[in-house]
Amino acid sequence: MLSPTPVDLTAIEFENTFVRELPADPVLTNVPRPVRNASYTRVEPTPVPAPRLLGWSDDVGAMLGIARPLSPTGPAVEVLGGNRVLAGMQPYAARYGGHQFGHWAGQLGDGRAITLAETVSTRGERYELQLKGAGLTPYSRTADGRAVLRSSVREFMCSEAMHHLGVPTTRALSLVATGATVVRDMFYDGNPEAEPGAVVCRVAPSFVRFGNFQILTAHKELDTLKLLADYVITTHYPELGTPCKEVYALWFEEICRRTALMIVDWMCVGFVHGVMNTDNMSILGLTIDYGPYGWLEGYDPSWTPNTTDAEGRRYAYGNQPQIAHWNLLQLANALYPLIEDKVPLENALAIYADVFQSGWQAALDEKLGLSAPARPDDIQLKDDLFELLAAVETDFTLFFRLLATVPMDATLSDSALIEPLRRAFYSDAAFASAHVTRLAEWLRRYIARVQQEPAPARVERMNRVNPKYVLRNYLAQLAIDALTEGDASVMERLMSVLQHPYDEQPQHDELSERRPEWARHKPGCSALSCSS
Repeated sequence: MLSPTPVDLTAIEFENTFVRELPADPVLTNVPRPVRNASYTRVEPTPVPAPRLLGWSDDVGAMLGIARPLSPTGPAVEVLGGNRVLAGMQPYAARYGGHQFGHWAGQLGDGRAITLAETVSTRGERYELQLKGAGLTPYSRTADGRAVLRSSVREFMCSEAMHHLGVPTTRALSLVATGATVVRDMFYDGNPEAEPGAVVCRVAPSFVRFGNFQILTAHKELDTLKLLADYVITTHYPELGTPCKEVYALWFEEICRRTALMIVDWMCVGFVHGVMNTDNMSILGLTIDYGPYGWLEGYDPSWTPNTTDAEGRRYAYGNQPQIAHWNLLQLANALYPLIEDKVPLENALAIYADVFQSGWQAALDEKLGLSAPARPDDIQLKDDLFELLAAVETDFTLFFRLLATVPMDATLSDSALIEPLRRAFYSDAAFASAHVTRLAEWLRRYIARVQQEPAPARVERMNRVNPKYVLRNYLAQLAIDALTEGDASVMERLMSVLQHPYDEQPQHDELSERRPEWARHKPGCSALSCSS
């Protein structure tokens, strides 16, 4: 039922189409174990000692028609912390597998996430409510099904920050402290510590990912594979028509297209996912599973925020487009039994490459404020820019934002041309004569190119696509540190600012500055592990 006025979560009506239409695990014992011939297992969240609301997204609440809880410890918070299941909810953990760091890992599944139910938003759109950190499931393997506060804050904040940047993403409704501690070895170095626990309520039209299909094909459960594919198409891609071989091929093509556009968005804002395993790839082309992510600070295509990936750098910033393609190839293998023809699958993978390349070049044009038809030397201009960004430690976000402030006057001296960019550089190496000469020469080429533009308002156009504010790791860590001490104001201020990342907001200028030196190697501010 659609409600124009938000109501308490306990008054919402729920649906459960995933549970109703797909096969369930017949075993109800909630212990880690192999599961066969099922898409999910029915399991309820494990209660926690003292659930308390720490964070709430008014934007997501309004979208869902759910009012902010009146009390930080009331009935709605009991639901969001995992202590209460409402009438109409049929909680479950989904079964899936996946490739992790390029290797087949077998059964994975929702090891600490439990979907409560589905609800229909005020716009008539269906969304799932999922608790992350809600306790043990049959897919928890050797883990405890819990999540720590630091990772939960990061997911809560980043889900919303990415949405307001315009990147396809899952959302986050709430952040709830559990009142219990969770033992984690943050860097897998033999130093486990007890940390405060928390639960995030994640929101998405679907949390189905590539791995949901991979596990079924791997175990030759082809009837369930078809049921799942038909459910996803009928529910989330109805415009493609009645499921059949041709529609399956069109569906995979659309997944490739959406994934390509998502990766373009990641690359444009300097976002690095950090753990692009196939079980972390959304079937809807959404950014999903915020773990050891980060934003480029000094531009470096080989940078990864994931300490687990530090040696191989498989999921580094510059590798994300090709990794997405590789992941789509694994999905193609999983869907092959439905289509039984490799040609349309290969064509779809080629479409991914075409959509990404054309989208990336168009996005770079927007970032540079170019709107006229492409010129023969435009690609060289862009390539030379990235060489310059990598030559000295240059902040990716700040450089593109400040580029709009460079005066379009090629007669200025070298130092005058680069002066507006000063805040983007991390060291004095940027001001060595050789680099100044190279950068100024590029700026003059850029000015000449911009002067060929017929469209006005270049600065405004650039500022619409080059964010001033992103959720830098050190900012997230400041919010985590404050919240650990009981102060939510840092997180709330950041979330408010990040709702308008392209606006100037001069009263918050310090939140747009490059990473401070104290944060270069501080845990949580530079690289992170998968531990949470």
